[in-house]
Amino acid sequence: MSSEIVHARPAQDESGPRRPRVGVLGAGQLARMDQQAAIPLAVDLRVLANDPSEAAVLAGVEAVVGSTDDLDTLRAFAVDVDVLTFEFEGIDPEHLRTLEAEGHRLVPSPAAKLVAQDKLHQRQTLGDAGFPVPPWIRATSADEVVAFAEQHGWPLVLKAPRGGYDGRGVQVVDDVDEAAAMLAGLPDGVLVEPKLPIEREVAALVARTADGSSVVYPVVETVQRHAMLRELIAPAEIPAALADEAADLARRIVEHIDATGLIAVELFVTAEGLSVNELALRPHNSGHYSIEGAVTSQFEQHVRAVLGWPLGSPALTAPAAVTVNVVGPDDGSDPASRLPQALAVEGAHVHLYGKGARPGRKLGHVTALGPDVETARATAWRAVKILEGDAA
Repeated sequence: MSSEIVHARPAQDESGPRRPRVGVLGAGQLARMDQQAAIPLAVDLRVLANDPSEAAVLAGVEAVVGSTDDLDTLRAFAVDVDVLTFEFEGIDPEHLRTLEAEGHRLVPSPAAKLVAQDKLHQRQTLGDAGFPVPPWIRATSADEVVAFAEQHGWPLVLKAPRGGYDGRGVQVVDDVDEAAAMLAGLPDGVLVEPKLPIEREVAALVARTADGSSVVYPVVETVQRHAMLRELIAPAEIPAALADEAADLARRIVEHIDATGLIAVELFVTAEGLSVNELALRPHNSGHYSIEGAVTSQFEQHVRAVLGWPLGSPALTAPAAVTVNVVGPDDGSDPASRLPQALAVEGAHVHLYGKGARPGRKLGHVTALGPDVETARATAWRAVKILEGDAA
């Protein structure tokens, strides 16, 4: 399948050291923010985009437009970079193994990446190693779901093993008819879990290099609305012992699967303790606060880790940071049209991704720092409400 270079890299000055070249598979807002981190490090970033309208391409990142599903396109892209990394989960695992076998360096490795790409594989891998995961089964029939419900009760959570994010591919079902309807579209089966009584959701970011060096960011709380992260609080307002336990659990999981780069470990807090929700082996929405709120942003940390460079400090730059996602309003209007008014909110750091506006779509985020969570939250939400056209 053919591909096209949209933005070309300027020729390097041959008199100086050769700049590192990092290739990112995917070209959305995460790749866009990877580029912002790469610039001061003099790292050349190149993205493989499925479409020239993707966020990183529109921001001027050097881009090749071609299908991330096509092995020949992936091969051609890999030839011109020192290392491949990821912006999303949906690359064919077989293609990744082929690239690795042909001598290309991938961070994380295809074996580690599969733990995030396939939820069934993830549950099996982590459960077999003794990490806390919810009760689960792989079901290919409604009868299997019913049998699981007889043990754990309705409602249940059914998840497509691959391809879901921001709530896509996840459904809470209350009865066998709803379960059968979801199974009808997934002939290879679904992951079935109880709907846990969750007290809150937290996440821990880990950066790790190939030599085993790692740092863990402060544990954050993630507040979900309509199956999408809406608000993030750093640090999480949980007991210090629980935060330490979550950070240690995340580090041990990352070491067990031998993941490198930036890894997000999402966890449920229940009355029985911590339970693993999902993993993302790439920069993640739960780390966006770190651009302003940490000494080293998750994006700079990812670039450093991918190249095997020394990792930076993950420490907070303020007592509290709150990030709120900017979501397309119901009227279809574009928050960018109200950007000047939002920028008038002192202390609000606005990030818009250049994506086409539509209701419910994640279009950006706002981070605010403060002496406490409530101060930071009030500032962030004031700017977000302006952007979303909901200011009083």
